[in-house]
Amino acid sequence: MQLYPTIQLRQGRCVTLTRGRLEKPTVYDVDPVEMACSFAMAGAEWMHLTDLDAVARQGDNADLIEQIIRSAGIPVQLGGGFRSREVVEHWLEKGAGSIVIGSWAKWEPQAVRDLVKFHPAQIALALDVWQGQVMVDGWRKASAFTPEGFIEGFDDLPLAGIIVTDIDSDIGEIDAQLGIISGLAAKARAPVIASGVIRSLDDVARLKYVHNIAGAIIGRALLDGSVTLAEALEVARPEAEPIAEFQ
Repeated sequence: MQLYPTIQLRQGRCVTLTRGRLEKPTVYDVDPVEMACSFAMAGAEWMHLTDLDAVARQGDNADLIEQIIRSAGIPVQLGGGFRSREVVEHWLEKGAGSIVIGSWAKWEPQAVRDLVKFHPAQIALALDVWQGQVMVDGWRKASAFTPEGFIEGFDDLPLAGIIVTDIDSDIGEIDAQLGIISGLAAKARAPVIASGVIRSLDDVARLKYVHNIAGAIIGRALLDGSVTLAEALEVARPEAEPIAEFQ
């Protein structure tokens, strides 16, 4: 299972959100570029980066994101406020490894379908679920999609992945949240990346064995010291298959 250590940027600082509340971030006193570089040093093969200011339509962190892409040493999966083909292709040209599209895929699904076909394996979709509804606009509004219908609508495309977040997972029972994500993963052809459910090494171990969960995003657990990235990567690593001995 691929782990994606993550950084969320708000006004140039590393933050985390509770239930997606942009107005009440928890701010951490760490340097975003140094943190990104530390991911590669710990052995991560990818990282995830979200521009929360772009999500909120309150500016962006473009210069800092460029610096992270140049410095990280690993591919960057970049999300945050992508609402046009031009902006997506701008960041692919800047070196982003893949782009995460959220609300735009619900507002203009055909435009996003065309983009995915033109950039195979470089576009991931964000599926944010709250009480059975697919949310848009920074988790603030419900869309007309059901989670299952959204997955079905893009299931024939060469996606980089579908990032599934159960918004209640910040405070809900972890087993219930894993059940929701694993249930959606069972319906998807594209690889599913679980978000918002890793609080401990045990959670990494459980996700590792869920069918069609190809990866997981880990953020708050790293920032608050509950888990070290090196430990999490070790747990997520595939176990060697037993080899039969021949006499």
